[in-house]
Amino acid sequence: MTRLPTFSLSFFHPRYWLLWLGIILLRGALLLPYPLLRRLGCSLGRLSMWVLPRRVKVARRNLELCFPELSSTEREQLLRKNFESVGMGIVETGIAWYWPDWRMRKWFTVSGYEHMEKARAGKRGVLLIGMHFLTLELGARIFGMLNPGVGVYRPNNNALYDWLQTRGRLRSNKTMLDRYDLKGMIKALKQDEIVWYAPDHDYGARNSVFVPFFNVPDAATTAGSYMLVRSARPAVVPFIPRRRADGKGYELIILPDIGEQLYDRDKESVATRMNQAIEEAIRQAPEQYMWLHRRFKTRPEGEPALYEKVKKRKRKRKRKS
Repeated sequence: MTRLPTFSLSFFHPRYWLLWLGIILLRGALLLPYPLLRRLGCSLGRLSMWVLPRRVKVARRNLELCFPELSSTEREQLLRKNFESVGMGIVETGIAWYWPDWRMRKWFTVSGYEHMEKARAGKRGVLLIGMHFLTLELGARIFGMLNPGVGVYRPNNNALYDWLQTRGRLRSNKTMLDRYDLKGMIKALKQDEIVWYAPDHDYGARNSVFVPFFNVPDAATTAGSYMLVRSARPAVVPFIPRRRADGKGYELIILPDIGEQLYDRDKESVATRMNQAIEEAIRQAPEQYMWLHRRFKTRPEGEPALYEKVKKRKRKRKRKS
């Protein structure tokens, strides 16, 4: 099983002081009313377009690949809204990790909960299909308040941040599993647990298959979904944590169980159906999805790259005097 990080006195080392300062500023900002937090988050997002030019290029390219039916003007408008969501994602991470339950409940509504009740009535595990929406942390917190489960994550290289994110995520969930701990996930599902799982990113060629996603016919897609479904035969329930356009908080949208459509299928069929479900969810709030990730970086052998190569800066060696 995954070993979770614990607090260490080494976190007071000067190399972590900048992160501590950021956390202190964030916690102070979280005392503001939500409408002001929304304005703050959107402003941070617009600023980030100037600070993160490479990520802007990646997001713009993803939108070109996934939404060719939009005009260039429409895609640029979507891009700007998306980076406003990037800024909101920082604020929403703080909300997810530090707001008390009573304040959370004030700002979210739930639809489709009957799909979860039906899945749980079957007395089997639930593979909860999360996606990398920029509201990801908030969605996990809200869902955990309704049905605590097991989260799947990638441990962070920064030890202090790893501890902070794990502590924040465990506010409303039972435990966390490393995304490579497939045996742990299968065991949890067989014990009728709810396992939060995100199969929507490009995790490399190893243990992946190339299947359609949006308008890209050969997107590298994890085969982990196939192995989980084959081994545990859980209910498979996608959900969307969507920020409301009217500024009045969030709605958690729980979609119908698609597990029956995945049982006894091969890897490619499972991955294809999973990508279809993810695409359908993203289209409900495309401006809130994490487009700054290079989703199509892994290509089939012999196929051209879909992103510009990043030019690495050569560091000049200082001559010894």
